[in-house]
Amino acid sequence: MSGRPILWAPLVAFILLAAFLTYGLAKPDDTNITSKMVGAAVPPFRLPPATPGMPGLASADLAAGKPHLVNIFASWCVPCAAEAPQLRAIADAGVPIVGIAVRDRPEALADFLHRYGNPYARIGSDNASQVQMALGSSGVPETFVVDGRGMIRRQTIGPINPQDVADTIAAVQAAR
Repeated sequence: MSGRPILWAPLVAFILLAAFLTYGLAKPDDTNITSKMVGAAVPPFRLPPATPGMPGLASADLAAGKPHLVNIFASWCVPCAAEAPQLRAIADAGVPIVGIAVRDRPEALADFLHRYGNPYARIGSDNASQVQMALGSSGVPETFVVDGRGMIRRQTIGPINPQDVADTIAAVQAAR
């Protein structure tokens, strides 16, 4: 009789561990991720045009005296389609937006832009994700606020939601 409680010890330990891990995943201390790239210069790069009729993108374009929103996206990315109306609203507010298309085909990108609108002044093709990784980006969509000297001022991981539009515009205006 005295040995029976010890039989339940592994099960109790497993339940406690599972509860601890579930709580840790559901309630992280801080949901904001600060990029190490914030405050750093955009790494040097030159990307060819991602689609015919639009210019490519180079790091020098981002250090020409005017702040930009740099959006990393792909035509195959469902959240990228969901953030398209917000990017259009931001562009309509006068914010210059440039894009980095990751692992995309020109015809798929052209269809995406036709279907969801084109808020971009330039789109560079990053087929090997080298610029994406150099920027510290791990997925799509991600968006950077870059000041007129080519310094990264903010990184947003995930799509820009409707409630983020005013804050994003303000961040670009503050980067002047």
